[in-house]
Amino acid sequence: MNSRERILTAIDGGEPDQVPCALGFYRVNLERLAPQSANTDGLVDIRFVRFPISPEERELSNKAKPYTGDTRIGTQSQVTTYARWSYLPQSPDHRNPLAMAKSLDDLRNFPYPDLSAPYRVDGLSGQVAAIHSRGLAAGGNLPHLGGELFEAAWRLRGLENFLIDLVERPDWAHYLLDRLTDLARRNAETFARCGIDVLALDDDIGMPGSMIISPTTWRTFFKPRLETIIQAGRSIQPRLRILYHSDGYFEPIIGDLIEIGVNAINPVQPDHMDALRIRQQYGTRIALWGTVGTQVAFSFNSPGQIRREVQERLDDLGRAGLILCPAYDIDEPDIPWENVFAFVDAVRDFG
Repeated sequence: MNSRERILTAIDGGEPDQVPCALGFYRVNLERLAPQSANTDGLVDIRFVRFPISPEERELSNKAKPYTGDTRIGTQSQVTTYARWSYLPQSPDHRNPLAMAKSLDDLRNFPYPDLSAPYRVDGLSGQVAAIHSRGLAAGGNLPHLGGELFEAAWRLRGLENFLIDLVERPDWAHYLLDRLTDLARRNAETFARCGIDVLALDDDIGMPGSMIISPTTWRTFFKPRLETIIQAGRSIQPRLRILYHSDGYFEPIIGDLIEIGVNAINPVQPDHMDALRIRQQYGTRIALWGTVGTQVAFSFNSPGQIRREVQERLDDLGRAGLILCPAYDIDEPDIPWENVFAFVDAVRDFG
């Protein structure tokens, strides 16, 4: 099997000849992460294409090149995306552009970014073809404001405002989510036409120990819209695989995700989700993409500890329906390359 075949077999619940390896659910810049002497070829079984950015975002990105980012404002890439949506995390009094909305008309009149302009398609098919030519699976992330639905909505409205909307102003919540769903639906169709293998949808609706919103609220406002996005991609590419990402705890809705066509969940963080319990309950009906490392593991554990955890995951979960991946972002400045390499090496040795 090549890498692409391994990813597709695993995400379909099968057992490939080698457990596939990923370093995230999005495009991780391996060349920036690794030392100059490191060879990054063959490290992972999937690469993610980059959705072309707008001319405005390109200009902002050029201006932001000297900026290294921080935990409050975000990375250089996030800064340009936030500016495109008029989301200003660096300005507490003006952070959320729809926080002061007084009526539905204010939501209707907001200048939502054009995420489906023709220039955004340029080069996507070529990126996918280049990835496939190397025997790798091709993944794609939709352009969005932190997440397709929940995260984008609360960043626009403000978290407290949006949570109140869900209870007291459901017509506002439905309108905003419909606009965001339409943007995501059109871009899912674009990706499907370009031939990606895995569409990654993400929305952080979990936190330590519980979901941010109740499962009932998620089923009312988010489940049917997420299904619409999935169906849009599959109407063009029926075999499109769907990866769903949320940090934190979201076990109560796993059955719903399976029902609407999600193939795999990420990151299944060991400090918040019990991968073995999920495997015992659902078998390989849902693939597990992640499972390795608590929040501090890749920063502070030794390479030997990383290797032992990989072995433990394989022993507990088996080799079917599993894509091993760090359960937290590893493209952070405090993550030593030795731990990243130890993870990849262990997957290849034990998987």
